[in-house]
Amino acid sequence: MFIGEYNHAMDEKGRVIMPVKFREGLGETFYITKGFDECLFVFAEEEWENFRHKLDSNALKKKDYRKLQRIFIASANDCTLDKQGRVLLSTPLREYAGIEKDMVIIGVSNRIELWSKEKWDAYNNDEEFDLSDLAEQLDDLEL
Repeated sequence: MFIGEYNHAMDEKGRVIMPVKFREGLGETFYITKGFDECLFVFAEEEWENFRHKLDSNALKKKDYRKLQRIFIASANDCTLDKQGRVLLSTPLREYAGIEKDMVIIGVSNRIELWSKEKWDAYNNDEEFDLSDLAEQLDDLEL
């Protein structure tokens, strides 16, 4: 399980250090793809297979399912960490997420999300956002 929030800077070659606490959970090979809300999703291999299976099982049903499958699968990169614990982010993924230098890496249970610092700050400083209101809108939420 991935939890926590970490601030890092991407170097001039597009590499970022993955937090030490996340490295073991990622395993040797992991996957980075476009995510929701203009962030990047990072999946360990087993979670990637689960995610891909869900996409595959719905892909032929409707046009929007096929579109989601194409976006997630076509933009995905299989990745490994270098000896310094860094991962190279592809130019298309960096551009999609608006990551130029400063970024935030967060653990979200079964995945990691990579955010540009500016977008993460804006997401968290949305004046219209209220955690209590959100919980009330999610009828099936059981805590």
